[in-house]
Amino acid sequence: MSRTEEITATLIAMERAALDRWGAGDPSGYLEISAPDVVYFDPFLERRLDGLDALTALYESLRGTIRIDRYDLIEPKVQVCGEAAVLTFNLNSYTGATVMRWNCTEVYRLDKQGWRLIQTHWSITQHLKN
Repeated sequence: MSRTEEITATLIAMERAALDRWGAGDPSGYLEISAPDVVYFDPFLERRLDGLDALTALYESLRGTIRIDRYDLIEPKVQVCGEAAVLTFNLNSYTGATVMRWNCTEVYRLDKQGWRLIQTHWSITQHLKN
């Protein structure tokens, strides 16, 4: 297995583990893999969040309120550049009859603790309407 294939497998496994916990109302999976200097974009927030403390405050306000029955991680792609890697994917999350469609970009940096999120960007996938 090449270095890129190993990194790809690692990051996708980390993302799935964090998503599994998120869907059960536990945001700690993402907090545990985020670097102290993480930045975060969310379509429900007016501005970017800077730092793990700010992300923790947001996620703690959501703890226990999120429920996802299942999800599809669609066409994940990892691009490696030295000690950084970018994971992009689409996500369909299902809660009862509701389906949310997302775009996601996650930037990881390799540090002493391993791969850590330094930038997260979520957006809702919407089709243009005439």
